[in-house]
Amino acid sequence: MEPEIRKIVSYDEETLVEGFRKAATPWRMFAVAAVVRNPWAGRYVEDLKPEIMAYGPVLGELLTNRMLSLAGGGGAIEAYGKAAVVGLDGEVEHASGLIHTLRFGNFYRQAVGAKSYLSFTNTRGPANAPVMIPLMDKNDAGRRSHYLTIQFAIPDAPRADEIVVALGAATTGRPHHRIGDRYQDLKDLGHDLDNPAAV
Repeated sequence: MEPEIRKIVSYDEETLVEGFRKAATPWRMFAVAAVVRNPWAGRYVEDLKPEIMAYGPVLGELLTNRMLSLAGGGGAIEAYGKAAVVGLDGEVEHASGLIHTLRFGNFYRQAVGAKSYLSFTNTRGPANAPVMIPLMDKNDAGRRSHYLTIQFAIPDAPRADEIVVALGAATTGRPHHRIGDRYQDLKDLGHDLDNPAAV
């Protein structure tokens, strides 16, 4: 059982000026999405596991390899995330099923040497629905400079019986980050940062 992939779409943006000020390093965010036929579309299916187990590794490896190619290697990626958008004849559960499995996400996590979980969205929509991929630092979930969102759309996807499955990344955080990190807030609130149980 293999996923039926209709197309693969890449998105890449590089910001040189942010907030009326030149970025010291270009701020680059990019994504790769696969448009896949939804094997459960138009009906209720109790057991999603067979397709999840079959599709997850194929999509995880394919999209990860494309992301590494765009990045020039996993070391260039500082922030990462994932998303899925299911077409109107599907359930949000279908979108969730294809991205919320270690058989999908572990390819990406291991390839970039990450410690943080993959931030995510799973939504439903018609063709040209926004694909929104939230990102976070791959090793430090409290690093707010890397709280980012990639947004793009595919004019003809998802069709009603399709799912868009996507991975996203950034090579830096926001160019002029100045809102601090989660740890400073915790310290200001009196939390003992040396005692993880207290946070």
